[in-house]
Amino acid sequence: MSTQAAGVCSFASIQRIWLGPSRSPPFNWTQHIERLKEFYQRHFGAKAGPRYVNSARQFESCFLSFASGARLEIMQMPSVGCKAESSGPPQGYAHLAISVGSEAEVDRLTDRLRAGGCEILSNPRRTGDGYYESTVADPDGNPIEITT
Repeated sequence: MSTQAAGVCSFASIQRIWLGPSRSPPFNWTQHIERLKEFYQRHFGAKAGPRYVNSARQFESCFLSFASGARLEIMQMPSVGCKAESSGPPQGYAHLAISVGSEAEVDRLTDRLRAGGCEILSNPRRTGDGYYESTVADPDGNPIEITT
């Protein structure tokens, strides 16, 4: 019997996190670092590292790690805001996809996220380029593709 908490993707099922071609971990600007940290811990089994604070720059960040070795950095700074309302870097990211290894896991995780009150942007489906995926919104409204 699994001891996994309801609504959490199994740690082993997160295969990869994609955000462009860079070898550095993907990052996400937010105005609510704690809210995003809790979202990724609750639904994707992330482990949060220590919070980094640079008072002079009013910058804060936290690395989230997944059992597969994938990492995501979430960052917060007063000049970062909604894309249309800020002169600083835009909140969010361009594209984030999390591979969970199988179509069945895409279905299960999408159902758990829905049951946990997350907004489902698109139900599991086969895309025109051949991927099986669903898309959910994080608490800031950024899309996350859950794919095989």
